[in-house]
Amino acid sequence: MQTPFQADLTTLRRDLDQRRGPADIAWFRRVEALAWALFLVGLFTSAFGINPISPLLLALASSTRWMVLAHHLCHGALDGLPGVAPRFTSRGFARGWRRWLQWPDWIEPQAWRREHNQLHHAYTNEGADPDLVERQLAWLRDCALPLPLRYAMVAVFACTWRWLYYAPSTTACMADASLQRRDAEPLHRSAAHLQIWSPFHPSGRRLWLRSWLAYPLFQFGAIPALLLPFGVGVWRAALIHVLLAEILTSIHTFIVIVPNHAGDDLVRFDDRARNKADWSLRQIAASCNYRTGGDFNDLLHGWLNYQIEHHIWPNLTPRQYQYAAPRLREICQRHGVTYVQDSIWRRARKMAAIMVGRESMRTTAPESLPKPSPPTPAPPAPASPAPQPSA
Repeated sequence: MQTPFQADLTTLRRDLDQRRGPADIAWFRRVEALAWALFLVGLFTSAFGINPISPLLLALASSTRWMVLAHHLCHGALDGLPGVAPRFTSRGFARGWRRWLQWPDWIEPQAWRREHNQLHHAYTNEGADPDLVERQLAWLRDCALPLPLRYAMVAVFACTWRWLYYAPSTTACMADASLQRRDAEPLHRSAAHLQIWSPFHPSGRRLWLRSWLAYPLFQFGAIPALLLPFGVGVWRAALIHVLLAEILTSIHTFIVIVPNHAGDDLVRFDDRARNKADWSLRQIAASCNYRTGGDFNDLLHGWLNYQIEHHIWPNLTPRQYQYAAPRLREICQRHGVTYVQDSIWRRARKMAAIMVGRESMRTTAPESLPKPSPPTPAPPAPASPAPQPSA
């Protein structure tokens, strides 16, 4: 039998499913067109020489492709809708040659589906979560470096994390299928992750050929070369802009993505959820939202400012998350479930404090997590006064 809290979640999900339709497909088409427009304007304004606008637009195009298009479409946000094009489905998005048109990145799309969709969402903030910040950065938290140097390493990591962390980690998750059964081993200690750095190992060759070689050749070779007909000076400006955009994209996505599950007020777990209701509570206790509302604000956050809603219902569209957020927050308040929402800058500070070891995650045992209680019943209506006999 469902708890009252879970019943309210089920009712809201039913409402959200009824809202899915052609408007969601049109929404993704507009976002795809926006990403292309940002990319093309950012690239061809290189004809005016080195400027700050071009790398900013190129970076926002890359961030939008990953955080908005790839993230939600790989989860199947549009799957099953009548009239949806194959390129917008989880089975068709960024497959084969489409990768270089829809989501060119260090991360191989198939490896992302394995690492993010199957592991991170199933084991959020548990031992087998490949993205559990406190566990994966234990080496930095426990090292003997002075605190300022540890913070400096976080800054360097922010500039390089897509190729230094996500590319090898996602490929390692594909190579290590046993992660689904091994709840306690950090990813960076697994055999697959140690082998991934060697080009002589099959999984290492996959990483080198499909990520560390393929992406730079495309992004830093083929893309700037499109402007060679306009002269070497324009090509040089485009190359500089693409390189700067690479750093800006990494910083932007790092600040948006990583703090979603890191902070001293969020929970990490040492065991598995016992049932669906417990799993839902864990997703809320291990996630946080940023400021929500307004398409421009949500775009800059990659719609990951609705992280709680996304972890409860991973296969919905950003349009549904905008609608669901105030309703889920009200449900949590009504049932006594903590719903964390903060400025992204405050969350970034909390994340950095976890990374360098100044703070630690909560390790509240599952039995002591706040349990949703039934809604308080309305007080009974006062009894009508008994009719008085007429004189």
